[in-house]
Amino acid sequence: FWDVPGGKAGVLTGDGAWNLYKFCKENSFAIPAFNCTSTSSINAVLEAGKKLNRPVTIQFSEGGAAFFAGKGLPNEKGKLQASILGAVCGAHYVRQVAPAYGIPVFVHSDHCAKKLLPWFDGMLEADEAFFAKHGEPLFSSHMLDLSEEPDAENIEICQQYFKRMAPMKQILEMEIGITGGVEDGVDNSGVSKEKLYSTPEDIFAVYEGLQPISERFMIAA
Repeated sequence: FWDVPGGKAGVLTGDGAWNLYKFCKENSFAIPAFNCTSTSSINAVLEAGKKLNRPVTIQFSEGGAAFFAGKGLPNEKGKLQASILGAVCGAHYVRQVAPAYGIPVFVHSDHCAKKLLPWFDGMLEADEAFFAKHGEPLFSSHMLDLSEEPDAENIEICQQYFKRMAPMKQILEMEIGITGGVEDGVDNSGVSKEKLYSTPEDIFAVYEGLQPISERFMIAA
């Protein structure tokens, strides 16, 4: 993977990040993603990547990001200021230490439901501020998980955010459809089996909505 254009040790964004994802697809392998809640867990992921000489993804959930900043800080509903602070500080920390480990690293934010959009807003503002100074976003990518919402609303909200991300060549992961059982506090354990599978029509609707904005998106389905 070191021959991929734009590849380097440290955090990848823009063309370098997207080129590596395309390389993964062409060669039928995936990059593992790890939810981190502290500098210790970040270091553990980076150390493993260094030992194996493989790229890794370090990601933050909303709750994990709040823990990173400190559980004693206010994290009010509708503001989520500790979650924003923790994710942004975590991303800056990764940027500082990742080059020393000598491997490519993606910095990502995990599932963001509609009720958590203030967290997404805060991270995106940090991306835009970082981009204004350095010509690249702070994070490699973000995930919007609006799968609880109607498909049309899900895609529309993703479009709104993706239009802000595209000028920074930032990658969006979106989710459509449902997962069986319980995940992130959402209980779908009673859903019929036929509803557990996304259809080609679902995926094509996402493609039609996002492709005109940028090719840099992924679908969790």
